[in-house]
Amino acid sequence: MSYFKDIKLLVIAVSVVSFWTVELTAVGPVVDQASGDLVYIAGTDGRQPGAETVTGDITQQVRQTFENLKNKLKLEGIDLSHVVSVNVYLSDVRNYGPMNEIYRSFFTSDPPVRATVQADLPAHGALVQISLVAVRYGVNHKIIKPSELQSPALPYSWGVLVGDTLFISGATSRDPKTYQPKLLDMAGQTRQVLDNIGSVLKSAGMSYGDVVTCKVFLDDARAFQEMNGVYRTFFPADPPARATVRSRLMNPAFLSEIQCTAVKDSSRRVVIPEGATRSSSPLSPGIQVRNRLYLSGMTGRGPDGYAPGNVEEQTRQSLENLQATLRTAGMDLTNVQEVLIYVTDIRDAEKVLNVYREAVGNKSIPLTVVGTPLMSPVALVEIMMTASN
Repeated sequence: MSYFKDIKLLVIAVSVVSFWTVELTAVGPVVDQASGDLVYIAGTDGRQPGAETVTGDITQQVRQTFENLKNKLKLEGIDLSHVVSVNVYLSDVRNYGPMNEIYRSFFTSDPPVRATVQADLPAHGALVQISLVAVRYGVNHKIIKPSELQSPALPYSWGVLVGDTLFISGATSRDPKTYQPKLLDMAGQTRQVLDNIGSVLKSAGMSYGDVVTCKVFLDDARAFQEMNGVYRTFFPADPPARATVRSRLMNPAFLSEIQCTAVKDSSRRVVIPEGATRSSSPLSPGIQVRNRLYLSGMTGRGPDGYAPGNVEEQTRQSLENLQATLRTAGMDLTNVQEVLIYVTDIRDAEKVLNVYREAVGNKSIPLTVVGTPLMSPVALVEIMMTASN
């Protein structure tokens, strides 16, 4: 089976679901996980200790979310100064300004890289959810400030280098000299986004060939094919692992946002499951660098297509697709260090998690769940992983 089958043009726009009925306790293990020099912290919201639901306005919730994150980091013997990469999910884009105001107070200088999008959140009443990556105590990290790019006016850095691993902020179509939005079509914006990412790579002594994984957020999924056409020109061979979803971005001028990680190492290789073949797909099933494996987001498309309307069966198939890549790399689900689950209807989160728990057993893995439409109108779930042995 060719892994190109997981790439499908969306011809019907899907509306973002706006229901928050799943309690936080249904999300599964919200824990941290160390993998060598890195510590992964799962999606965390502003729930007060001991509370089953989330209360308060956006300002209160962002503060409490950071208090919860600080407590998790403390268990690893580190603090917010060790954070290198952040993903912020807001239930309403209108809360972006208030979120940023509080966010700045926790990262007053040299902030980590960041991507912020709108998504449905699993905990009832949650307005914000944050996941992050930090470095362990004693591990140095360096802020990357490309000379070609104007310094961000928002609280993030263009890049953070940890050893030979480069974390890159979610990039949008900004003029490199002025930081102002460039109002282009999807092809033009995608080109500008990837040019800006190229400047970050260059400043870290890397190239597009070192990129191992990307998350692509599209404001309008109908432009998926147009984005892919440009994306392929930047990654013509052995492309990075990738997941692409529809999410409303923080500025209505932007049509796409792309967040990447790169690793400078000659051991980089594409991992293709047994029975699959290389194709012109703009993503690789997995990219392995030394002992770490970055897996593309996999939907529940099997040899016979999707199980229509059946989120449990699609979740099982998604996990089977991921396990096929893991096996090829000599790993299994016990090696997984981080999981990101996109579900089209957040009300299905508990069904997805029940299947997920059956597969992973008692192993605690940092798990982030958000609700957002996918690229296929019949896909109900997409799962992305990072693993290490």
